[in-house]
Amino acid sequence: MALVALLALWETAPRLGLVDATFLPPVSEVATAWWDLLGNGQLGQHTRASLARSFGGFGIAVVIAVPLGLLIGWYRPVAALLGPLLEVFRNTAALALLPVFVLLLGIGETSKVSIVVYACLWPVLLNTISAVGNADPTLVRLARSMDLSTPRLFQKVILPSSVPAIFTGIRLAGAVSILVLVAAEMIGAKAGLGYLINASQYNFAIPQMYAGIITISAVGVAFNQLLVTIERRLSTWRVPA
Repeated sequence: MALVALLALWETAPRLGLVDATFLPPVSEVATAWWDLLGNGQLGQHTRASLARSFGGFGIAVVIAVPLGLLIGWYRPVAALLGPLLEVFRNTAALALLPVFVLLLGIGETSKVSIVVYACLWPVLLNTISAVGNADPTLVRLARSMDLSTPRLFQKVILPSSVPAIFTGIRLAGAVSILVLVAAEMIGAKAGLGYLINASQYNFAIPQMYAGIITISAVGVAFNQLLVTIERRLSTWRVPA
């Protein structure tokens, strides 16, 4: 109902003159522009380009961050050694480093995927470290009393109890991967949803601009729901509260 009310407000406000229809056209015009972009293949082309960069960087970040977070969270000396360095980098905004990535890696695909990897790395890494550190000490002691090896301890105790916190970081990283990529695509890209929005703004094709924004929102919602579904599958052992 809230979504329907928002769409109704969006449709009626420009038509009643409450907002300037030049800068906020009715949602019906945006829907028409979206359908035209879909029909001529532009929307599919830009969406595929963005998804390849976003999912590629996101996947690389998860593959790196989860094992590294497990290592840092389990071995206290490693955490003490790397802690200050992690604090420096996690408080450095990814977009602030975008010019550095462009200078070092160029304006091609490598810099765009790399900035996504950097931005997604920290939510997953920090949540994984926290998850391991907050594992139930009673369960850990019980597992050790049963002479479980470290790999079995991770498999039976640490990983299952860490799944919710790790997936919180993964879901945050999923949202970040799209937001950061859109900003990166506005610099030196020739395809992608960020490029579509930026080009539409410069050409004053406002309905097409909003069509790109809506597409990004839809992709973000769908990606988040996919991650929620995966998390539920991996957390079937949990007893509902």
